[in-house]
Amino acid sequence: MPIEKRWVVKPEGDPATVAMLAAALRISPILANLLVQRGIDTVDKAEKFFKPSLADLHDPFLMKDMEKAVERVGQAVRNNEKIMVYGDYDVDGCTAVALVYKFLRQIGHKNLMFYIPDRYTEGYGISIKGIDLAARKGVGLIIALDCGIKATEKVVYAKSKGVDFIICDHHLPAEEIPRAVAVLDPKRVDCSYPFDELSG
Repeated sequence: MPIEKRWVVKPEGDPATVAMLAAALRISPILANLLVQRGIDTVDKAEKFFKPSLADLHDPFLMKDMEKAVERVGQAVRNNEKIMVYGDYDVDGCTAVALVYKFLRQIGHKNLMFYIPDRYTEGYGISIKGIDLAARKGVGLIIALDCGIKATEKVVYAKSKGVDFIICDHHLPAEEIPRAVAVLDPKRVDCSYPFDELSG
């Protein structure tokens, strides 16, 4: 059965604002219109959008469980514990895995591996196959990226195998949050992080 798509075409932005942005930034009116449709309707906002700064980011410790996550990763690094960086197979999952894996290598942690589940045999999210592989390889910590917010039973299963979880996700959680060491998700109702549209 084909998937039904519903396209929503946004109305054109204010023509004067679009023209002003296109001229000031020397960009096409099409791009200027897209900016205006997304609320970027001044030169200052557009420049901030095109040239972001780390200073514009929120304090990461505003995220619920961030201190727990940092402490557990630090413990794993100090003890040369094997870490599995586990991500979903889509774009934000794969890029998140690459980013975290590279970071851990750059700080000198070499005892790690990554895992991307097979889309067809394992499906979306945390899989038993991935957890079993981690346990066989002596992994003590799985850092799940772009998945895991609904993996309550799988986190319990992993714990029974001696594997801890840190979950970094951005999908809507269920009523029960997995009992991982840390669950970083700005969409948690008990999380006060000021921006909840982060990617995985």
